[in-house]
Amino acid sequence: MLSQIPMNLQKLSQEELDREILRAGIIAELDAINLYEQMASMTENQLIRKVLLEIAREEKTHVGEFQTLLLRQDQEQVRELEKGREEVEELS
Repeated sequence: MLSQIPMNLQKLSQEELDREILRAGIIAELDAINLYEQMASMTENQLIRKVLLEIAREEKTHVGEFQTLLLRQDQEQVRELEKGREEVEELS
């Protein structure tokens, strides 16, 4: 479950490193969301479930923060996200 950074970051330029740091942050937050939501679905204690789901929501905000920063740093990512959106729209 818990992801690891998939490359040697020492070989990257500072700009590339910053993008990879942001991507690693997104991965970590998505892992946390999955973990908290899975644990929430396993417990019968309503207070624990409520707290876990609230924490998961906070992690989703963190994903948005990292994504916002990444999109400022990586215009190719912006274009590819738009292409993905367009492809889904064509299929729906």
